[in-house]
Amino acid sequence: MNRYNQPPPLEGLRREIARARERKSQGLQSGFVRETFRLNREEARAKAKEWFSTWPKAAYWTEVESWRMLDGEGDTIEFTMRRLPTAD
Repeated sequence: MNRYNQPPPLEGLRREIARARERKSQGLQSGFVRETFRLNREEARAKAKEWFSTWPKAAYWTEVESWRMLDGEGDTIEFTMRRLPTAD
């Protein structure tokens, strides 16, 4: 059997699975800090600006991860902000 007919080595995959399980057991599902808000439109803009000024996008990869208008609640927006925990 030549090298092309052999299954791929799985050690790298095993290491990544072990790391992911370790992070999950520590409560860290990813390397990002997330916070979800429910605010009216103007307050939501102010909160997003606050995040971007406190944790600049270039250093912390800050972003609005998701957002949606809440039905039946006027101009209320639910949104999730995401950033790295440190700028390292």
